[in-house]
Amino acid sequence: MDHARRTLLSATLGTLAVLVAFTAPLANLNQTAAGLDAGASGRTWILSSMSIGLGAFLLTAGRVADDFGRRRTFVAGAGVLAVGSVFAAIAPDVLVFVLARVLQGVGGAAVIAAGLAMLATAFPGVPERARATGLWGASVGAGIAVGPILSTWLGRWHSWRDVYVVVAAAGVGLALTATRCPESRASHGARLDVPGVVLLAGGTSALLAGLTEGREGWTRPLVLVLLAAGVLLLAAFVTVERRSDHAMIDLTLFRRPAFAAVTAAALATGAGIIALLSFVSGFAGVALGLAPTTTAWLMLAWSGPSVVSAVISRRLPHHWTGRARMGGALVVIAVGQLMLWGVDVGSGPGRFVPGLLLAGVATGVLNAALGRESVASVPPAQAGLGSGANNTARYLGSAIGVTIVSVVAAPSGAATSATLVDGWNHVALVTAGVSLLGALVVLLVGERRATAVPAEIRSPQEADAA
Repeated sequence: MDHARRTLLSATLGTLAVLVAFTAPLANLNQTAAGLDAGASGRTWILSSMSIGLGAFLLTAGRVADDFGRRRTFVAGAGVLAVGSVFAAIAPDVLVFVLARVLQGVGGAAVIAAGLAMLATAFPGVPERARATGLWGASVGAGIAVGPILSTWLGRWHSWRDVYVVVAAAGVGLALTATRCPESRASHGARLDVPGVVLLAGGTSALLAGLTEGREGWTRPLVLVLLAAGVLLLAAFVTVERRSDHAMIDLTLFRRPAFAAVTAAALATGAGIIALLSFVSGFAGVALGLAPTTTAWLMLAWSGPSVVSAVISRRLPHHWTGRARMGGALVVIAVGQLMLWGVDVGSGPGRFVPGLLLAGVATGVLNAALGRESVASVPPAQAGLGSGANNTARYLGSAIGVTIVSVVAAPSGAATSATLVDGWNHVALVTAGVSLLGALVVLLVGERRATAVPAEIRSPQEADAA
């Protein structure tokens, strides 16, 4: 196996493993909560804790990968993912399990950010990179499909803990495989922005923790303190980055139309379709009485088409720009979400399939475009940073979107079938609106002239165009 193929295998399987870990609790939440003796707050943290590790460390992992070695960061991340999965498998209570899930998120952040950066280096040509990022986008959908199905099957066969044993084994295998991939890093000297790392991790963690706790009541002192701390720490992060001579992220990148557009698309993806799908399993099980196996397979109606369309997206007309693909895909996703509106208490699983199929096809195209544009929108030496920033936007968007969904779905805390169905229909409209707004921002931001971008941060393509 040549180095490029090994890199492709490591990056795609690594992303798949992280998404399997991320979605594993969705289908067997009741079984997991019972095994850990978790209450209502514990159930919320079971679902949300891995997002904190991902959101807090994706950007940092991307910068570390660029400066200190992408393969090295990937291998370390796979090891941390394995360790976190072992602790999740043996966790005696909710606290240990939640901490293990956060650790899984930290390791997963390194795997995703470094893996996509490794692909960008291994496949520098446009056609080859389009194929590689298409497969990477397919691995995102495949992981979301496999996670709930695998956890449901293992839970019915033996225990809800078994899926974490599988992820741990996958992490070890990924680390061993990736050690034989070529190393790459930026040519400039490495100097870690320690204040930036601390402020970003602390601010993001506090903000996500506040959003998680807030679902149980927004006026509690703990929630207010966490949200305020998150905002203040992130504001301090921006101030420090503006003044630093070795900033973790050059904030002027947001003046680059391509970078701003792909970041907006990732944010809308998380706050739109991913937030809606995070609610599907719980809603269909409680409000419609569908079995966990049925809800797990229902997710496949969305993720299955996304895998196929991500792989074949490279065959789309070459004159369709990344901006057009992302904006168009978000519009089609919104149409699919609108098709999920109008559910009633007598609806069966077939009622969801057409909308999920359409949204899934568009999501695959979007995932492939996000993978390609996130590394193409930054200077070549910052591929890890581009990957980390884009995936940070996706998971922050997901955390915000899930919070909005939880509030809109049951604003008074009621959980009868009728109120949940009514909440679902409101949620479908809200998340469709988020997807449409994201499409509008992507198309408008991408229209800005490249000549407005400072010469020192233009890509070669932008420099030629200017």
